[in-house]
Amino acid sequence: MSPLALVVDDSAVIRHTVRHFLEKRGISVQCVCNGSEALEVLKTLHPDVIFTDLQMPRLDGYMLIDALKASEESAGIPVLVLASKPLEHDQPEPRAHSVIYKDLNIEQQLTQALATLFPSLMS
Repeated sequence: MSPLALVVDDSAVIRHTVRHFLEKRGISVQCVCNGSEALEVLKTLHPDVIFTDLQMPRLDGYMLIDALKASEESAGIPVLVLASKPLEHDQPEPRAHSVIYKDLNIEQQLTQALATLFPSLMS
């Protein structure tokens, strides 16, 4: 059975890019637009990894990660943050498995992050 990823981002372009990348590598993908939708989907879906933007309407990525880590059912799911390039004063999200910046090298960053989670898929 292939791994399942949940992609949470308010950008349709990023959702499409990440979904396409993951599906090409045999990973099943469910996408939603914000943290509120993610929490609703997580009532019935049990992903192996969650990709989330931090800046979203309704429920942002920080609050989503708070909710994930507060629940026994989701606390152990690796979270990969999809973020814009950091400003000098920005601190990385310490609870994230890794941070992937939304730039021209997104596929290379995704490859590196997934290699640690699913080495058999990335070899």
